[in-house]
Formats: sequence, C-alpha cells, structure tokens
Amino acid sequence: MATALQHPEVGSGSGFVSEEARRQIEQARAVRERQKQALLLQRGNILSQNTSNPARRAALAAALAQIEGQIQAIN
Repeated sequence: MATALQHPEVGSGSGFVSEEARRQIEQARAVRERQKQALLLQRGNILSQNTSNPARRAALAAALAQIEGQIQAIN
C-alpha cells in the first residue's frame, strides 16, 4: 500500500493525479492522523499519572517509550 501511495497513478502525460489516487492518498493521511491523535492521547494519559511504586513507574516509562517510537514512525 505504501508503494501505491508514494507513486500515485498519473494521467497519460498530463501530470495530473487520478481522482482515485488522490482519494487513496487522502484516506491514508486521515488514517495516520487518527492514529497519531490516539497515540498523543495515550502519551498524555501516561504523563499525567503519578506513582511512587517503582515497578509501576518503570512500566509507565516503557509504555511511554513505545508510544513515542510509534509517533516517530508515523511522522
């Protein structure tokens, strides 16, 4: 799917992107944006949690690192 989005169909020498290719690109962008918003909400939730339990803090730090990695992958 990524290849199709990176190289959309181009009309016969006109340089215009087909309507279907444009729709696919926009749909993929919207999906990425929704995923990013969900990850940012999770990140905010983790950052707002306070705990004195060292095991819980370690789990939150690991979850935060994973979420931040996913955010970077989306960008």
